Amino acid sequence: MKPIRSILFLSFLFAANFIIAQTATIRGVILDKNNAPIENVNISTSVDSGTKTNKNGFFKIVIPADEKITLTFSHISHKTITVTIQLKNGEDYEFNPVMSESTEQIGTVIIDSRKRKAVQGIETISAETVRLIPSANPGVENIIMSFPGVNNNNELSTQYSVRGGNYDENLVYVNEIEVYRPFLIRSGQQEGLSFVNTDMVQNVDFSAGGFQAKYGDKLSSVLDITYKRPSRFGGSLNLSLLGGSASIQTVSNDSKFSTISGVRFRDNSLLVNSKQTETNFRPRFTDFQTYVTYKFSDKFDLNFLGNISFNDYDYEPLTRQTNFGTLQDPIALLVFYQGREEDRYRTYFGALKANYYLNDDVTLKFIASAYHTTEQEHFDILAEYRLGEVNTNIGDEDLGNVEFTEGIGSQLNHGRNDLDALIFNAEHKGSYKINDEENQIDWGVKYTHEDIRDRLIEWEVIDSAGFSIRPPLPQFSNNQPYTPYEGPIEPFQTVRARNNTQIDRVSGFAQWSKRSMIGEHEVWTNVGVRAHSWTINGDGIESNTQAVVSPRAQVAIKPNWEKDMLFRLSGGFYHQPPFYRELRGPDGVVNPNVKAQQSIHVVLGNDYSFKLWDRPFKLTTEAYYKSLSDVNAYTIENVRIRYRADNVADAYAYGLDMRLNGEFVPGTESWVSFGYLKTEENINNRGYISRPTDQRLKFAVLFQDYMRKIPNLKLYLNLTYNTGLPGGSPSYSDPYQFQSQLPDYKRADVGFSYVLVDKDRQFDTGWKSVFKDLNVGFEIFNVFDVQNSITNTWVRDVYTKRQFGIPNFLTGRVFNVKLGMRF
Repeated sequence: MKPIRSILFLSFLFAANFIIAQTATIRGVILDKNNAPIENVNISTSVDSGTKTNKNGFFKIVIPADEKITLTFSHISHKTITVTIQLKNGEDYEFNPVMSESTEQIGTVIIDSRKRKAVQGIETISAETVRLIPSANPGVENIIMSFPGVNNNNELSTQYSVRGGNYDENLVYVNEIEVYRPFLIRSGQQEGLSFVNTDMVQNVDFSAGGFQAKYGDKLSSVLDITYKRPSRFGGSLNLSLLGGSASIQTVSNDSKFSTISGVRFRDNSLLVNSKQTETNFRPRFTDFQTYVTYKFSDKFDLNFLGNISFNDYDYEPLTRQTNFGTLQDPIALLVFYQGREEDRYRTYFGALKANYYLNDDVTLKFIASAYHTTEQEHFDILAEYRLGEVNTNIGDEDLGNVEFTEGIGSQLNHGRNDLDALIFNAEHKGSYKINDEENQIDWGVKYTHEDIRDRLIEWEVIDSAGFSIRPPLPQFSNNQPYTPYEGPIEPFQTVRARNNTQIDRVSGFAQWSKRSMIGEHEVWTNVGVRAHSWTINGDGIESNTQAVVSPRAQVAIKPNWEKDMLFRLSGGFYHQPPFYRELRGPDGVVNPNVKAQQSIHVVLGNDYSFKLWDRPFKLTTEAYYKSLSDVNAYTIENVRIRYRADNVADAYAYGLDMRLNGEFVPGTESWVSFGYLKTEENINNRGYISRPTDQRLKFAVLFQDYMRKIPNLKLYLNLTYNTGLPGGSPSYSDPYQFQSQLPDYKRADVGFSYVLVDKDRQFDTGWKSVFKDLNVGFEIFNVFDVQNSITNTWVRDVYTKRQFGIPNFLTGRVFNVKLGMRF
């Protein structure tokens, strides 16, 4: 009998094992409406099993296979979600629900994982807002520019300055991978598309200063983008008169392999044709991006981010007339052009990111990336101008025409600039939770190699009344037309340089974060330090190595008050080791001895969350001060930055930023921003003057609304008012003698969208059933047709030797139609 019992026992074990093996796994991340993870969500099943989410919103639960199981997701401050699902044996299914806030929630707001970004001084923007708000350059940067302290007076550019810094002082990350901009860009018209593809964005975080040590070595801000990791098949298509975009996302049957890819095309001709200059002009920009994820196991996954972009800029100016001056003394500049400009930018970027979850407490990451850009700027443009009085007699046939010429001249600009840059990065990051989830150590180390080959050939010849104007330098006597000059003709400006430069960088950081209690008050602390060492080599360059150390700290206090208040204090030493453009002086020569610019940055902030009209609102206020030393002074022409390649200046910046955001209209998010800034620099101890980014006041409104009787008709308004920037100075002039301001910048963009399909209006049958979202829209850029200017063109009268600053106006009113869909 024993053999029979043994066989029966083994058969029972086999059957039991077979029964036990009939299981499947559900995992995912639970987010709120702002795409922030929700901690401690209770997940229960109809078979009496359950779990809850961790601080990152992640959960994992095993359920019986091949039968319908009901899952319930519940949280004290969110509406309950119930879903019924049936999985095959061994299937690993990813489910990422978004929980809505409960309208019945009452109680004190506490610091939890959803508030973690707020205590760090990071603003979070929803991806939906990024996609909807109208602008001549829609996208993430368009929304960022509606924040206080963030400025850009050029709607054709996606570059921005933050709290007195310049365009090179901002960090941009996509899924923790640092991305780069082209080098030779001189105007927004050439800039093309932003790197960030809004069709692929899941989350946007932005810090305007006082950021942690884990972020890199820049002086001003951090833009941290997270791309989607799809959980199901889908796609999108957007078309307008300015171009279009398409994206597709795929997921394998076992949910281990996922991709999201997007292609974009843009033609800015519609915008540029609204400008004052008549041109044959076609700026065309195309790019393709993909983000691929493969999950080998619960502990290891691999990600790839790739980007290819082609920017072509063909420019043939014809004529231009600009009226300026005063009502009593109107003056006009009339220009006739010959020649053309041809610019080509080719960018290739690829990055691999590996995530290894050693256990619940330790996460290890490795990132390797390569960035290659080839850029050319070739131009020969002859401008012949007349400067004279304008006919202001109403009723005359030649009203507005130049009737008396005060000066004539010509200007020939030549350029043959070519650049080839190759940048490699290898980086390791890690995090370790000590004892509990509120006590964490983060660290990282990074190696970067930059190989830049640059040819810079530019010259400018200025002729006035038949006399070539030479540079106002001691070796060039310039007293024409009264004294003849018999020497050779010299260009007014000339730059000729060839640089072959290599830069090797090693940087690293370590930081410690802790959440604790002081009495009944919650306190969050972060202390960290960064170190950066770099070595510059190249043809004709004497090797030079430098190093900097940057300690940083943050503290946030959430008092146990009846009012929901949060206070923050952050700051430290911020260094910006010079990138290639900062090493290259006005003469085109690389100076390897340029030091890292340093900023001692202090930020004091407050968040006040409250209810108004029974809807949530938040008022964010930040006061900041920057003391800058070893400043590398620069000039800005449109968006082109030219550095002095020295460290002979000191500077400061201080200001106040305020933003009120909330549901001004039920179910929508809008905000009002106000910023005050003052920034000045002291060059060679000559006294303080305004920096090129000294924009004193900023007011912005981003507003969303819908018609009560036609709720499917949406309205989006983007309104900006900035006081004028410094107008710059002519070549060879002393900037201390040219401190005039440009006119104030005023712009309003409005968009109307009629929603045919959205999450609240779905169809089970008919042609609309294939769409998750479908809308048609109409946009008006620069509604009031305001003539905003970005820089001055300096024109001289040879007889009086007077120089006129002629404003370069931006785009006028433009109409656009668009079609958007997701499926």
